[in-house]
Amino acid sequence: MNIVFMGTPDFAVPALEKLHNEGHSIELVITQPDKPKGRGKKLLPTPVKSKGVELGLEIYQPMNINTPESFEKISNINPDVIVVVAYGQILKENILNIPKYGCVNIHASLLPKYRGAAPINWAIINGEKESGITTMIMEKGLDSGDMLLKEKILIPEDMTAGELHDELMNIGAELIIKTLDGLENNTIIPEKQNHDLSTYAPMMDKTLGEIDWDINKEDIKNLVRGTNPWPVAYSYYDGNKFKIYKVDTLNETFSGTKGEIVKVQDEGIYVKVSNGVIIIEEIQFPGKKRMKVKDFLKGNTIEIGKKLSK
Repeated sequence: MNIVFMGTPDFAVPALEKLHNEGHSIELVITQPDKPKGRGKKLLPTPVKSKGVELGLEIYQPMNINTPESFEKISNINPDVIVVVAYGQILKENILNIPKYGCVNIHASLLPKYRGAAPINWAIINGEKESGITTMIMEKGLDSGDMLLKEKILIPEDMTAGELHDELMNIGAELIIKTLDGLENNTIIPEKQNHDLSTYAPMMDKTLGEIDWDINKEDIKNLVRGTNPWPVAYSYYDGNKFKIYKVDTLNETFSGTKGEIVKVQDEGIYVKVSNGVIIIEEIQFPGKKRMKVKDFLKGNTIEIGKKLSK
């Protein structure tokens, strides 16, 4: 197929590489403009741009994809399909209507659940037992277009958002090949979404990681998993904000109030919650590296009876 590829982050890279390796003709790679990063604010390319350059593909980085110039550039290519993977800009109808087979999106959820910017994080935060990839025909609504193919995977109880991300990006790369083959061979029947079953997965921000010690242990563990590796769950000890990367749960009962540290040992910091105990296993205090609690305790003290604040 004659393809225009739109994508920006790491999640989109395997799909771009797979399409290239499978012999599809990628006429243009469209990605977000380079952005300044790090202390030196050096302009850095997006992961998709880096991979596209490596593969010898033409790169286009418009500030706004919906300008007449962008429309003309894409139209002149006359693509069979535009593949969109976490591109980062909303496409207007005139762009969506250019390709013969439409704009096909790789979405990291089992639609119609978890439409929006952060389906991977919210699936874990909400304690879902399965996730997957849906390929879909894009329309002007938010992730509301007709579904093409799906592939499900189970979410293990300790899987983080980062780990699920890595699983799904590779599944998406395989599924887009099957999807394009099916469209070309007319073997896929698009399926309408049941909009009554849709849920929304809004963009993540740093405040979402703050732990409320009044909620149950399962929800706290899911929050820690769902915000790892970003924005990372956190709380406050003696007024110092610290990050929490990994926890486990325990049904044991301790006296004390919710959020109180009731036990400290190498395996973790035990914190009382409404229905048991959270064991904090990996942390990062300001100015220190991420580390296991047993390593932190070699040069630092955590006091039993202190309360972690919200």
